[in-house]
Amino acid sequence: MKNKYIGLIALLLTIVSCVNSKKEELKITDENPVENSVNTFLKHKLKVVTTAKDTDLRLTETNEVVFENANQPTEGEVSIFVNPNKTFQEFMGIGGAITDASAEVFAKIDAKKQEELLQAYFSQEGLGYNVIRTNIHSCDFSPASYTYIEEGDGELKTFSIEHDKEFRIPMIKRAAEIIKDNMVFYASPWSPPAFMKTNKDMLHGGKLLPEYNQAWANYYVKFIEAYEAEGIPVWGVTIQNEPMAVQRWESCIYTAEEERDFLKKYLGPTFEKAGMGDKNIVVWDHNRDLLSHRANTIFEDPEAAKYAWGIGFHWYETWTGGEPKYDNLKNIKESFPSKNLLFTEGCQEKFDNSQYQRWSNAERYGNSMINDFNSGVVGWTDWNILLDETGGPNHVGNFCFAPVHADTKTGELIYTPSYYYIGHFSKFIKPKALRVSTTTSRSTIESTTFKNTDGSMVTVVMNKTDDKINYNFMVNDGKTTLEIPPHSMQTLLY
Repeated sequence: MKNKYIGLIALLLTIVSCVNSKKEELKITDENPVENSVNTFLKHKLKVVTTAKDTDLRLTETNEVVFENANQPTEGEVSIFVNPNKTFQEFMGIGGAITDASAEVFAKIDAKKQEELLQAYFSQEGLGYNVIRTNIHSCDFSPASYTYIEEGDGELKTFSIEHDKEFRIPMIKRAAEIIKDNMVFYASPWSPPAFMKTNKDMLHGGKLLPEYNQAWANYYVKFIEAYEAEGIPVWGVTIQNEPMAVQRWESCIYTAEEERDFLKKYLGPTFEKAGMGDKNIVVWDHNRDLLSHRANTIFEDPEAAKYAWGIGFHWYETWTGGEPKYDNLKNIKESFPSKNLLFTEGCQEKFDNSQYQRWSNAERYGNSMINDFNSGVVGWTDWNILLDETGGPNHVGNFCFAPVHADTKTGELIYTPSYYYIGHFSKFIKPKALRVSTTTSRSTIESTTFKNTDGSMVTVVMNKTDDKINYNFMVNDGKTTLEIPPHSMQTLLY
């Protein structure tokens, strides 16, 4: 019996020892278990960065508060709820396009302004862009239509990117030097050479002639080889810019079935044969409205889907006055969770140089970025990063806004509200961040959240109304009450 008691005592001592050891390992104290929970936000500081209409606030730190105990919100209160335990897609980055137009305007400003612009976009002190898109030969934002080969050269013997070496490549290289890590550089064609098309014209739509499918696939390979020979690593390509739009500028039409077949029979195998199986291919590259049909047609075909990294889209379905079709993005992500969503182009159309500071332009960016990310989008690419005082140059008169314009007559750079709204995301959300569950109790404010790899949290909040709004900001056990001015954007850092 004595030995039995000794055995029980030894067992109890072992259990106590294990419990104490586990407490030490987890750093939990009996006195205050909540304070030591990995989910607590109590007493943590939160910084507020604000850009607001009719003020001088431009990405300005405006407040610092401390989280307090969260309590049950009541009916009628405006609240934002963040749940850090629920995370979604990995963030790839944000950026814009360096087109012929951007590069030529850049070349017209003096060296000091050039460096200012590059730092403003690509440095960590600026917006921290890491994504660059460019055009494969000409687009509408080019001085004229051109290709990299002589007309009729189906064997591509004359292929040369000499045109791009004057303005575009030097600017891309300077941007790449600032970005350094996590750069995503991709390219899009607006049209094959005229002789490869049904209408014998780079403009006004037309289709790729079947006999040139292989030659056109080879063209992408030649482009990648030429740019990488210049020291510019190419992340990938989109197959065709706006494949359902007959434009007065460079354009080419692919039905969903035609794009699917070009991908699986020509472009995908050609990349593999050239040792470019690691290059990413993005399909569609057009608006959200017809996105689902294109995705269903291509991603349901396993032979085509294996070559597709994901699907790209623009925002111009609102051109005729419709609402942005964010639900289509969510449907694609739910239907094809292994495929990625990438915003590839958006800008404010109908340029007017008296409207540089039009606030609704910025709010269009804010609304799109918040809702696109909340729909599963991994990256977001603006259109031209720089245009001149005419909204160009553009060889067919399709003049548009950019976040920054250069007045080539005065040499000044003009920063629009859109530049600052984009910065509320790109400056603080870092590549490889994870999107975090975020909802709002009222439609008067919009919000999204990301968690960076270092554990820092970034919540972006937009108020499009004419009134200031007081709102509860609740993260797990922490809560703080904030005020957002009318027509403003805030980034909350915590």
